[in-house]
Amino acid sequence: MSHHIVEADNLHFTYPDGTVALRGICFRITHGQSVALVGGNGAGKSTLLLHMTGCLLPEKGTLRIGDLPVNRQTLSTIRRTVGMVFQDPDDQLFMPTVYEDAAFGPLNLGLSRQEVRPLVEEALRRTEVLHLQNRPPFRLSAGEKRRAAIASVLTMNPAILVLDEPSANLDPQARRELIELLRSFEHTKIIATHDLDLAMDLCQRTIVLEGGKVLMDAPTEEVFQNESILLKARLGKPLRLQNCPVCGREKSPSK
Repeated sequence: MSHHIVEADNLHFTYPDGTVALRGICFRITHGQSVALVGGNGAGKSTLLLHMTGCLLPEKGTLRIGDLPVNRQTLSTIRRTVGMVFQDPDDQLFMPTVYEDAAFGPLNLGLSRQEVRPLVEEALRRTEVLHLQNRPPFRLSAGEKRRAAIASVLTMNPAILVLDEPSANLDPQARRELIELLRSFEHTKIIATHDLDLAMDLCQRTIVLEGGKVLMDAPTEEVFQNESILLKARLGKPLRLQNCPVCGREKSPSK
């Protein structure tokens, strides 16, 4: 089995305060797929992503990354395979400079500074923030912080890229640039988002969560045309699929 595969089987999780977050989640994501996780607040999206990186461990059922179940014994391998970009870049950027943030992961794996330098420069170049390498992260714009956070993950060379609300707090131009950046990655991508238009741009498949359960798992356009599912999940249609406010006609998905 490819190490790019992510498979959940009857996955359950309850927080210590008694909040039930996942209730029997099942799915299988294969190599190279781009998959959106959508749902209202509290649907279980972020909890599911945290399981993929081993920040949380299953209460019942299993989550597998390739051949490995996510558990305490496999955490080091899982975290080299799955790279997560958090919703708030300030949770991810904590070193004095952008360069040091990008270098932090591979240095902690035991690589020398000489080995790490080309990895960092390539990641910063790919995310178009190489010119900011000596800047402190708190001096960056929201879009620059997002790119720097992605670069800090790419230096670990993950097979699977997991992103939590990647377009949050971005202006329209930064959002467009982010979409083009993510399009260029050949990684398996799993994106939890409320930005349904971004999901249509980047993801061929969408999994809808509601109350910690999978409500629908299908091609993205099919999901977003299903008004009853969107209503149950407390979602609206993507803007491009909503009726034109002038003529009342439904917009074409390609526009």
